[in-house]
Order: sequence, then C-alpha cells, then structure tokens
Amino acid sequence: MKQQFTAHLWREDNLWVAQCLEVDVASQGTNEEEALQNLREALELYLEPPLPNPLPLLRKVEVELGVA
Repeated sequence: MKQQFTAHLWREDNLWVAQCLEVDVASQGTNEEEALQNLREALELYLEPPLPNPLPLLRKVEVELGVA
C-alpha cells in the first residue's frame, strides 16, 4: 500500500533537510533528492508495524536465609 506525505525542504549550510509535515520525521542529504530518499526510508521505518513482544519469563526463586 502506498500513501503520500508532504515534505518541507530547506537548506542548512551544506545539507538539505526534508521534514514530513504529517508525521514528526525528518532526514537530510547532500542534495534535495538524497534528502527526500532518506526521508522516504525514515518514514518506512517509522511506520513499520511493531514486532510483537514475547511475554516475559517469570520464575519463582527460593533462597535459604541464615539466622542473624
């Protein structure tokens, strides 16, 4: 499935910054196209469904207590 997002581009010193206006994600590159490609990759990673977390393993531990 494809979805379109709006990118705001601007130059900072020697780099181009690309920021997505709909989602708080930004990236940069040495030119406009590289900044946009890096933003695409960052958005894909950000919007990737989370992996299910396995349930933690819980165990009872018995210890011998000495008399103080």
